[in-house]
Amino acid sequence: MPRVPMNLLLHTVIICSQVIILAFGYGFLGAVLYYGYLSPPDQVANLWKHRPQDLTMVVTLIATALSVTTAIIFTISMKKALRHRMSDSISLIQISAGVALSKGSYILRPEYLRLTTMTLFVFGVLRLLTAGWTTLLTPTPFLWPIQMQGSELDITGTAFDTLLSGEFQKQGIVDIQDNAFEVLDIGAMLSGVSAAGYTYGLPGTFNFNGAKYNVSTQGIVPTIENFSGSDGVPDVNSTRLGFSGGNVTVNTRQISGKHTSVHIPQGFNRNYSMWQQGLTANVNCRAIDSSSTQFLWNTSNSSVIYTNAAASNDSITGLRLWNITANCGADTLTTQEYVTKVDANGNASLSGSGFLPSVVCPGPMNLTQTYTSFTILSQGFYKYRFLNASVCEVTPLLTTVRANYSNDLISSEVNSSTPFGPENLHLLSFIAGMVKFQSINSQGLISSAIGDTLYSIYSSTTNTSIDDNLGNQPQVYQELEEYWRGVVEFSATFLRSGFMVVGSFPDNTIPDNLVSQVNGTMYISTIGWTRRSATYLLAILPITITTMLTFACALYNILRARKENSGHRTTFDPANTLHLIMASAAGNLTLEDFNRDGIIDNEDVRVQLEESKNDDGVKKKFVIADQPNSVASQESLV
Repeated sequence: MPRVPMNLLLHTVIICSQVIILAFGYGFLGAVLYYGYLSPPDQVANLWKHRPQDLTMVVTLIATALSVTTAIIFTISMKKALRHRMSDSISLIQISAGVALSKGSYILRPEYLRLTTMTLFVFGVLRLLTAGWTTLLTPTPFLWPIQMQGSELDITGTAFDTLLSGEFQKQGIVDIQDNAFEVLDIGAMLSGVSAAGYTYGLPGTFNFNGAKYNVSTQGIVPTIENFSGSDGVPDVNSTRLGFSGGNVTVNTRQISGKHTSVHIPQGFNRNYSMWQQGLTANVNCRAIDSSSTQFLWNTSNSSVIYTNAAASNDSITGLRLWNITANCGADTLTTQEYVTKVDANGNASLSGSGFLPSVVCPGPMNLTQTYTSFTILSQGFYKYRFLNASVCEVTPLLTTVRANYSNDLISSEVNSSTPFGPENLHLLSFIAGMVKFQSINSQGLISSAIGDTLYSIYSSTTNTSIDDNLGNQPQVYQELEEYWRGVVEFSATFLRSGFMVVGSFPDNTIPDNLVSQVNGTMYISTIGWTRRSATYLLAILPITITTMLTFACALYNILRARKENSGHRTTFDPANTLHLIMASAAGNLTLEDFNRDGIIDNEDVRVQLEESKNDDGVKKKFVIADQPNSVASQESLV
């Protein structure tokens, strides 16, 4: 069997080793670019999160090992190439540049700009190998997006309006004036307080049914299981309009991506951004002009219905019944009754008592409009006298919101909105009824939750007294607007929750004609590798350039070895200073002295390495070769 030349075997190993390293780099980069996102196993990711220094060191060591291996392979190939090049005429400055390349170094000789530039370039590329591998292999924190899809209750159409109308009949609710909306608890008040206070910088987190909302609910229900709140199962009387808490059905799932074989990590945490239905309101509050004939508001009809002069200070000494009336249009009078505490003489304490009555008109005051809004008439007395007779026009809006689920908190942003239509008649009636229920139940014997909210928010966010400029407080009206907006949004969340709670529909499946599609994105916080526009390409560039240079040197060596057709030769390492001295001494080279002109002249001297023929090249020496006519044109190593 013929013997394989050692030179060919060596360079085959060099080429194969460099191909394997380069293939690893490009294979890894290709996988990242193809799949888009890659992440290590969850155990490794968690270890990286808790001990980042240790794993960073491991990656750096791997990157260093790969870069050192690549650089060593290049320098070996470069030494062999320089060894063959010395068999021809070559200048001493070219040898100096070749030796620098073989050692991964550089020369700085402005007189030989091409050689200087070449050595600096290769030096820089070799130094960037570690940085390139480290950039390529180091996992970084990122958010892995996963598409989500599901459904929720659609409250915007005729089908739901019909369903809601049927629920009204079951509950015996025929008209807004029936005082039968006792499905609203303290949640409406807290929602209003949160919305009003947040406008002026107060903390605005609102909790309902175990879910936590930022500022207000925006009329949504959670569509993500981990954020849905309560897992309780209500009884048969605690669903729909009788809702009192429970597990809201969530029907949202991940959509399989193009690469189903890719491992989806559990991640450190998961955030969601979902497009879903919401409901809000435009609320406009202002003082009623005393000369206005549109808003007829009568608060003078009251009488003392109970007195007990002998009662102690802590007991009720008297009660006053108020009959508050308002003209809601078309000469339709709406009356609301309140009871407040008074003394035995029928007088209330101006500083300690507060009375803030409201009357809700079920439709717009301008009857030329469609039934898309309702009106709230209010006025403050005693310690709430800062609120003159006022009107708030409430226009509910059906919205599409982007709901963000993050850190156990749900925050929403309205993307688009549309006003109510004729198919939302009973939905509007429900919302107006909710507002009425809240306005009635917020007033106690001596104070009003609405009035206290307006007063406390104003006092905590301004340096002036709310009583300094009675009847002209823009902030008070803005607070009132935000309060009612929060109540309206909560009413929609309450309604959705009641119809989506487990047990509301058979098999907890919403009928197709009541379904609204939900879609969005889940973001998994993890570490790994993602597509980067230019970072990875820049990282792989030094590796690629070094491999190409190594291939060029190896190919040059193979071709020169075949051309010279030489057998085994003794070792000669051009990067070894001793070998160079030995070859120079053997050739009796005579060079100029160590002055400036002498060094420049010596750099231009051309030599050639001669080897003995019959003793495997044991004798090697540098001899003077033919001198070129031009120095500048002979800078190339090849």
